[in-house]
Amino acid sequence: MGDSENRPQFLNQHAPIDRHQNRLPHWSQDNSTFFLTIRLGDSIPRNKLDELRHEREIWLQLNPPPWTEKQELEYHERFSGKVEKWLDEMHGSCALRSPACANAVSQVLMKFDGARFRHHAWIVMPNHVHALFSLLGDESLPKIVGAWKGASAREVNLIEKRTGPLWQKDYFDRLIRDEKHFWNCARYIRRNPKKAGLKQGEFLLFESGTVRERLDANERSSM
Repeated sequence: MGDSENRPQFLNQHAPIDRHQNRLPHWSQDNSTFFLTIRLGDSIPRNKLDELRHEREIWLQLNPPPWTEKQELEYHERFSGKVEKWLDEMHGSCALRSPACANAVSQVLMKFDGARFRHHAWIVMPNHVHALFSLLGDESLPKIVGAWKGASAREVNLIEKRTGPLWQKDYFDRLIRDEKHFWNCARYIRRNPKKAGLKQGEFLLFESGTVRERLDANERSSM
């Protein structure tokens, strides 16, 4: 896909994997490609989060890290999928439905694109953000995500004339395994607004030229 300079790097089964856990498990490798979800702090009702946390605690007791690839897939299918469904129900303030707030987040995401990371696709939804991107150099996932969340929270709080935390403390991420996984994530980002029943003006979508051309071609061929 694309030229060699812009080609994303996928999971290397033979290279070391950095496995760490805050409240959620995270996998990372140098210069890897990720599918990331960050969400607003009020985007999922408390009772649903309590239900998810209880189920996840039981699963983690039965599946202590480090995980096999099969266990990692099961984790995300079981828990990340449930979170995605709840996010698309559009709970909470949905502050990013505001074009001004969404634009502020998009400007933060694009700052240092091509220098510290390379974006392949992202979408700003009313209560969450998905991003498909590759780290560059010695950048780390926690550092990049922390910078995005901190800078965008300051901007949105100024626009909304509010104070306090904006984003949920942790985040969901997937280390992209291969090219098929990459394109599945790119398609998910493009289709997310329709899946959530959003109209133009209620989201912001970015796709690199390579991603846009490939997805457009696939859509034309399926007509």
